[in-house]
Parts: sequence; structure tokens; C-alpha cells
Amino acid sequence: MPDTVLPAENADVDSDEQLEAMRIGQRLRALRAERGLTILELAAKAGVSSGSISQIERGASNPSVSTLQKLRAALGVTLWSFLESDAAEPARESQYVRRQANRPRIVVGTNQLTKELLSPRDNNELRFMILTVPPGAESGSFLSGPGDKGGYVLSGRVELSIGDEVFEIGEGDSFQFPSTIPHQVVNRSASEAKLIWIINIRESHL
Repeated sequence: MPDTVLPAENADVDSDEQLEAMRIGQRLRALRAERGLTILELAAKAGVSSGSISQIERGASNPSVSTLQKLRAALGVTLWSFLESDAAEPARESQYVRRQANRPRIVVGTNQLTKELLSPRDNNELRFMILTVPPGAESGSFLSGPGDKGGYVLSGRVELSIGDEVFEIGEGDSFQFPSTIPHQVVNRSASEAKLIWIINIRESHL
């Protein structure tokens, strides 16, 4: 899925997508600087063009999950490191509590599928999030790797594909499967769907 290049001038300059792109760009620049890497050096390590990295850091491009995955691997961080809120949780609760105001949020692709991280930032083995799937949207960017995935449908209906099997699931239904099996969620209905999405991580690819 290609990166979305945002227009230089847009009447809706305060749109969620543009704010998200700016936040990701700032975090990428900070993570790169912490490791003493130039844009060219990061580009070579990640297999992403230096021009794309420059656009992302300026907030001019909203990167795809696949691009962020390449960058996070090169930087040695998780995907959510690009999305953490600047407002830190108090030290006494940061290992155990995630406040609603500090949920990292990522909008995936042009269909506006949204992931909001619910796990506290220091939990490296179990991650869970709210997945919002608009009508017609599909999860073309789910990553596979060692571990398990599961979830619960809060509202709406989606089509869940696990390998060659397809399941229609709705409000109140739950599921679980090995994350090594190719999988996808599609919303073929006319209404938005919300799911709790749970990942047991055996390799930090998210």
C-alpha cells in the first residue's frame, strides 16, 4: 500500500490525517536523531527512499503500515513508538494504565481503518487495541508473525478471513487464531464496525 502524499495546501489543515502525519514525522525525526542516523543512512537500512523519509519527517506524507514496519525494524523499535503521545503517563502507573487521552492512534491507508492502542506502553508481550472499520474498509496491512491474535466485536459486522476460511461475525462474537496464518478483516456492511483486537507477541513486529 503506497504512502499517501498530503497536499501542500488544504482547506481542512486541521484534519486528523494531517495531524497524524505531523505527529509521526516528529517521532520519526526524534528516533532517527537518537540513533545518530542521517536520512540517507536510515534509507539504506530500511530500504525506503530518502525522499520518502524526508516527506514523512516534514509531515507531507502519511506513511503506510508497510513503510512504518521497514522504518521501525531499521530503528529497532515497535510500530507504536511512532505514535506515542508526548504527554507522559505518571511513572507509578505507566506500566499498568493507559489513559484514554494518551492512546496512540494510527489511520491505515485510504479507507481510514483506525487502530487505537489500549495497552500500556511498557507491556511488550501482550498488545490490545480498538479497531474501527468503516463501511467498505479492509485490513490489507495486518502483519503476520509468531504469536496469537484474538478479538471481540463491540459493534457492527465484519467478514473475518483466516487462511482459506471466511467467517461473518457480529456484535458479541469473539475469535482467536495463530497469527502465522494469513488473515484479513473486511466490512461489507453499510455501518461502521468496532472490534477489540488482541495480540500475543512472540516477536516484536507491532
